[in-house]
Parts: sequence; C-alpha cells; structure tokens
Amino acid sequence: MTGPAVAAGAVQLGALALAPVLPGAIQSLKARLQGRPGPTPLQPYRELRRLWGKSVVQPEGTTWLYGLAPPVVAAALALCLLVVPVTGDGPGWPTGGDALVVLGLLALARFATAASAWDTGGGFGLMGAGRDLTFAVAGEALLALVILVAALPAGGTDLQAMWAGAAGTGIWTSPAHWCGAAGMALVVLLETGRQPIDNPDTHLELTMVHEGPLLEYAGRDLALLQWAAAARHWVVLALAAGLYLPHPRDDWAGLGALVLGLGALAAALALAETWQAKMRLLRVPRVLAAGGGIVLLGLVSWIAGAAA
Repeated sequence: MTGPAVAAGAVQLGALALAPVLPGAIQSLKARLQGRPGPTPLQPYRELRRLWGKSVVQPEGTTWLYGLAPPVVAAALALCLLVVPVTGDGPGWPTGGDALVVLGLLALARFATAASAWDTGGGFGLMGAGRDLTFAVAGEALLALVILVAALPAGGTDLQAMWAGAAGTGIWTSPAHWCGAAGMALVVLLETGRQPIDNPDTHLELTMVHEGPLLEYAGRDLALLQWAAAARHWVVLALAAGLYLPHPRDDWAGLGALVLGLGALAAALALAETWQAKMRLLRVPRVLAAGGGIVLLGLVSWIAGAAA
C-alpha cells in the first residue's frame, strides 16, 4: 500500500471524529458574518457530549422502528465516510468505492428517519418527514444526474476514478462539468439542510424540515442522529470538492486541496445562509427540478461533443 493510500485511509477514519467540525465552523463563521460572537467550531462536540450523558426517551406506543432508526442512520453515514475517497488513491476498504453506494446509503438514512417519524405519529415529526421525502423525490434524482455527469470522464461510477478524472485543468473546458457543478451546489444545500432550502437554526415546527423527525428523540439516540447530520456534511462536501472543485493529480497535493476545498465550501455555505432567506417550501422542488434540467443540458452537451 502506498503512502498516499495510507494517509487517505487515515483521513477517512479521522472523519468519523472530525465530521462535527464542519457544521461547527459553518455556524461560527455565519455568526461572525452577521456581527455576532457566535459559538466556537467545537460547539457540536459539547452538544454531543452533553447528549451522550442523558437517558434516551421511548414515547408511548412506539415500536422497534423508533429505537432502530438512530443506529441505522449513524451506521449508514459511517459507511459513507469510508466509501467516499479523499484522493485518487485509497486504502481499498471492503465497503468499495462506488458512487451509487453513497446514493443508496443516503437514501437508507433518510428512509430510517422518516420511518421513525411515522412510528411516533407526532404531527410535527410527520410534517418534517413528509417535506423531506417530497424534496428527496427531486433531490435524489438530481444527485444521480450529478454522479452520471461526473462519471463520464472516468468511464464509470468508481469514485476514485471519478476523483482522478476531475483532476487537472482539462475538465474545466467542458460545459457538462459546469452544469454538473451547478447541480451539485443544489445537492449540497439540500443534503446539509441549509438555507435557502432549510434553516438549521430554527425550531419553529411549522417551517422546519430536517429537525422535525428528531423532536421525539433525546439522549444518546439524539447524539447519534446529530453526529450523522454532521457526517452528512462531510460526505456531501467531500463529494463536491473531489468531483467539481479544482485539485491536482498528485495524491499528496490532492489531500491539501481537499482541506482547502472543504474550508471553501463551508465558507460558501455560511455566506449563502447570511445572504439568502429561506425560500417557500413549494418552491424547493421547482428549484431542484430546474437544477436537474441544467445537469441534463450538460449531459446532452457531452453526448453532442462525443458524437462530433
């Protein structure tokens, strides 16, 4: 195993512990952009430690689905962290490295959360889960199209090959790459639950989306779900950085580019949340569908260029 592969494996395993830094950094930077002191980037760790020391809650009338959802969601995101590479060379985990596996694991986590909301039967939890599933109809299709466009230069959906295919400067002359990047930006906003699609700071039941299904949870169950939300930030931002941001072909330099890319994307999310207000719920599927149309145009341009 090469040195870069060992380092990449260490970063992937380290992401299990470092994932909460990303939402913490976004919240901290957003507060400073708004002229507030705000929390430190390490605040999510304090929240996780506090929740881990509290007892869990089992609402009356719930079944095994309620208790099973947090570990299933956390396990799905933990596997995603091992599937998503950080360079073009990886340690070769048994989980593989196919982009469609990531798509399936994210869908599994969403399904488990929605099933737990249906199990509790709470009005606000069902409302949030229904909104999340409504967005997912267009959002998962958009993610699939984004993966397809990124897979074209690599000739397959292996993420390490896709990572290597997006390296260098040649890919930036392709209109399909720019269209895919626009679609990936919408995927990042959707999967991380950020404005203008969702507001992670609100606990107003009538407007929340991702927070709605979590209202009944407490203690270690809620800690697992919050960690999974942080891990989803890492997974989606790492995908965006590796597939659609500039990075060199050299694996060691690619690790540095990943750190810079994650920081740049976190800063962009903080800036977007400061600049944009939350859009109306009914507009979200339309925006996601428009993003899908843009990615399809990129796909058509690639096919037309190949035919020419």
